[in-house]
Amino acid sequence: MNKLSIRLGLLFFIFILLIETMLFFFLYQGIISERIQSETGNLLARGTTHRNVLEKNFQESTIEHVALMETEAATDVVITDENNKVIKSSNEITDGMQELINNSKAHHFTHHGELLEDRWKTEKYMATVSPIVVNKKVVGFVFMFLETVPIRNMIHQLTNQFILVGVISIFITLITIFLLSKFIVSPLLEMKRVTEQISQGNHENELNTKRDDELGDLARSIQLLSDNLERLKKDRNEFLSSISHDLKTPLTYLKGYADIAKRPNLTNEQRNEYLAIIKEEAENVVALINDLFELAKMDENQFTIHRRSVMLNDFLEKISQKFQPAFNEANIILQIKCAANIRVSIDAERFRQVISNLLDNALKYSPANTTVTVEVNQNKNGTTITVSDEGEGISEKDLPNIWDRLYRVEKSRSRSTGGSGLGLAIVKKIIEGHGGEISVRSKVNVGTTFTIHLKDGGAN
Repeated sequence: MNKLSIRLGLLFFIFILLIETMLFFFLYQGIISERIQSETGNLLARGTTHRNVLEKNFQESTIEHVALMETEAATDVVITDENNKVIKSSNEITDGMQELINNSKAHHFTHHGELLEDRWKTEKYMATVSPIVVNKKVVGFVFMFLETVPIRNMIHQLTNQFILVGVISIFITLITIFLLSKFIVSPLLEMKRVTEQISQGNHENELNTKRDDELGDLARSIQLLSDNLERLKKDRNEFLSSISHDLKTPLTYLKGYADIAKRPNLTNEQRNEYLAIIKEEAENVVALINDLFELAKMDENQFTIHRRSVMLNDFLEKISQKFQPAFNEANIILQIKCAANIRVSIDAERFRQVISNLLDNALKYSPANTTVTVEVNQNKNGTTITVSDEGEGISEKDLPNIWDRLYRVEKSRSRSTGGSGLGLAIVKKIIEGHGGEISVRSKVNVGTTFTIHLKDGGAN
């Protein structure tokens, strides 16, 4: 009973059995009622016909003729006088017939004729009576009798037929329900098997996603879930591998230079040089861990955006002053193009991370004697901020992946540039947290442009 197919099939069977039972009951009762009414109606009609003939000529010859007509019929006719004394009958009068005739003496019957006995289940005869009226005076009665045994036999035969049809219907219903249950449950069982395989890390199984019903929608959802889980598993493994590499390298440097710094024959100048390297690598590890914590908070929606109105030109000038010495040392020009009256609603601390990260990337990947430009435009649709450089650029195949965590366009420069590969992932999260969008276009050996669009640009 724990199997879905059994419970579903049993539920279908109960409902269909109830419906079939009600339909068979009403149909059975309707047929029986119609047959009984037909028999009694025909019996009364034959009695009325005979009565009409006798009213036109109530003579012995006519009475003989009426009786003779019923001798070969399934019905019997008995003609009496006004006192219910038998004048003529088509066949021998039985005790049951006589009893019904005698019991009718105390009754007054209408000229249309009446049903004298209709209890076909218990009585031997069904009977009708039609008064014979001549010159407005009752001169006799026409009694019609029909044995109930043939009716009961007919009803019994009809009952057997209904039972047979009912058994066949139940058998067909069971087969239909079995096939229907299999048709519905089989895809579910297949989905169960595939999900079990997915839970064990096997994503090679594929479901039938071509169905155009709810099961097809479910199959497509499970297939999509499987694909996403496989991709997440791959991303997780790559992420852990990259993290292990990025932590192992500086930690190896830390251990190696610490061992060297412990040597007693080093000069103070050499020891200070090694300690500076140890400090730099330790700062790289701290920066990487901080970035990881930052992303973890963003993934769990534990970071919030606290907006306030900011004069964007002043905001960008303060950031450029911080970067200016590094740009001067690299012989790169840093330009800020922003109208003095542009105001935006942003989280200043978070947005500082965005601009700083983009400027830091531009500085690392731009050669000397080039220009890095930060340009701001504002209109009724919002505020657009572009950060452009004239550096190495990013190849077309790498562009879709730059937002991935720990992805570096040029793997060989990972350590020399000091980047964690998490900066652009954090930038994207912060921009999306502001309800904005960020995009990039780039061409190798021409340069790269990052474009930030904020829908809430504020007022001029």
